Amino acid sequence: MPKLKTKRAAAKRFRKRAGGGIKRGKAFLRHILTKKNTKRKRQLRGGTDVHQADKAAVRAMLPY
Repeated sequence: MPKLKTKRAAAKRFRKRAGGGIKRGKAFLRHILTKKNTKRKRQLRGGTDVHQADKAAVRAMLPY
């Protein structure tokens, strides 16, 4: 059976956790930051988990 290719765009956006979860970064913190208040920008820092409905699709893109 041939090896599966990893989708490189997905590999740059997601990381697998030891417990089987998938970590992702948060959106809306790249530009037009002047109109967003400090609390909102601060809470967008760090990562979060991929939603349960999207996990299967992300796992298919990251076979290894």
